[in-house]
Amino acid sequence: MHRIYLKSGKEESLKRYHPWVFSGAISYIDGTPEEGELVDIYTAKGNFIARGHYQIGSIAVRILTFHEDEEIDVDFWKRKLQIAFEMRQAIGLCTRPDHSTYRLVHGEGDNLPGLVIDIYGQTAVMQAHSVGMHCCRKQIADALLEVMKESIKHIYYKSETTLPYKADLGAENGFLIGGSQENVALEYGLKFHIDWAKGQKTGFFVDQRENRALLERYACGRDVLNMFCYTGGFSVYALRGGAHLVHSVDSSAKAIELTNQNARLNFPDDQRHTAYAEDAFKFLDQMEDGHYDLIILDPPAFAKHRDALRNALQGYRKLNVKALEKIRSGGILFTFSCSQAVSKEQFRTSIFTAAAMTGRSVRILHQLTQPADHPVNIYHPEGEYLKGLVLYVE
Repeated sequence: MHRIYLKSGKEESLKRYHPWVFSGAISYIDGTPEEGELVDIYTAKGNFIARGHYQIGSIAVRILTFHEDEEIDVDFWKRKLQIAFEMRQAIGLCTRPDHSTYRLVHGEGDNLPGLVIDIYGQTAVMQAHSVGMHCCRKQIADALLEVMKESIKHIYYKSETTLPYKADLGAENGFLIGGSQENVALEYGLKFHIDWAKGQKTGFFVDQRENRALLERYACGRDVLNMFCYTGGFSVYALRGGAHLVHSVDSSAKAIELTNQNARLNFPDDQRHTAYAEDAFKFLDQMEDGHYDLIILDPPAFAKHRDALRNALQGYRKLNVKALEKIRSGGILFTFSCSQAVSKEQFRTSIFTAAAMTGRSVRILHQLTQPADHPVNIYHPEGEYLKGLVLYVE
């Protein structure tokens, strides 16, 4: 196994169990490891400190263990997946008869950096974000079947767009095990088509589950606008919550098609729902003032890296100004950022600025984040990526 030696003092973050080694912290490498290969990390004094997957780029190593005697083998994957599964059992996500959708592995949050596994009924969708996890996909799939026993029968691999393109792995999406065409999963009693083949992420935004449930409590009798609706999760919850009307907007015609399918799946022939394939900013510009009294703003990540931070904050401010200007008096605004590069404080400041620009009286009702099956490793605060505010607008 190749050894990587750190510069003097650069082991401090690893002593605090941070799961990344940045390329700038490396003094030299003993040999030439292949991308995705396991490497051992040593301090400048030659002491072992961690073991992980090597990768070319800013994050050079993603740590899998801090124990020199822990081998990364089949038993390792079984052990880690079992721990993740037991946590989901402990929070009650695996035992409800009205619920079959949850995240089983959340990368660094489950001490498996570079790996995501979402469960949709009897199908697990696995996604690799590192070359190392891609290379181990078959071992992980076999371990997953053993841990989940009869509850999982199909494993779909979806990593074409998440792996480093320069690695030139030729990764293809497809079933590693099984091959189900049944793509309807349950979330708190509601049914959703999951497009794991062509949809975003693993096919559904599992991370907004608890926030959708909260929105349902506020929807009764309201005129709801769901911007950036994707597959209509918030829209369907609003319908069940007794909304007077629900309008869903997304620039993607495919997303609008899925939204309509999900609305019909749960509320066939319900005339309260209409979906529009339009640009969000254009739709907000053209809509009349006071038409809606509950608006959801859940845009895609405006900043996927630090270099785009300034433009992202301007985008959030511009978007929220439009919504705050147009929402009816006494309305409620659910507004989100899923950009990891944007901190809670920066997002809140951009919303504060937007409110001040409109001159309206605004109060914070809730501060939202990702759900418990998307845990944040206490040693990796960067994992807290989803930020949200629920605002009451006078």
